[in-house]
Amino acid sequence: MSLWHEGMSRTRRMALGFVLLLLVLVLDQASKDWILYVYHLPDRGSVEILPFLNFTMVWNHAVTFGMFGGLGRRGPWIFCGVSLIAVGLLVWTLTRTRRTLVAASCGAIAGGAIGNVIDRLRYGAVVDFLHAHAFGWSWYVFNIADSGIVCGVIVWLIDSLLAERQAAAK
Repeated sequence: MSLWHEGMSRTRRMALGFVLLLLVLVLDQASKDWILYVYHLPDRGSVEILPFLNFTMVWNHAVTFGMFGGLGRRGPWIFCGVSLIAVGLLVWTLTRTRRTLVAASCGAIAGGAIGNVIDRLRYGAVVDFLHAHAFGWSWYVFNIADSGIVCGVIVWLIDSLLAERQAAAK
């Protein structure tokens, strides 16, 4: 039986989702602690790691793409509350879905959301430090939590498209 088989037991699906949640969360928090307290990126500014990747320190007081940045001191609390509600819904979905990719996606998204909530509670802002760029193109500065969220959403969308095709083929 493959990892993505719909016949995977509920226990295994849940375990996969929670392992991904913990993996994203631990990698996110460990990378941020390393960036702040070992590498001391805030003192260095921006450092080229690869020709297409820099470590660039950004304290993100908003959400994706800087949206809702004008909420002032209430912002982190509002973002934490909304994020924790989303995490609750994701964990609820993770424990009930029959689709392995959905369970995996929920875990990755929830792990990323929790990682960013921890930052908001610790620092009042999210620690972003990965800056991808190439051929004159530059992406927003992000972190491992953001990557977990984006990858989780993409996998969930792919699973939804596959589910629609399977249903149409029946």
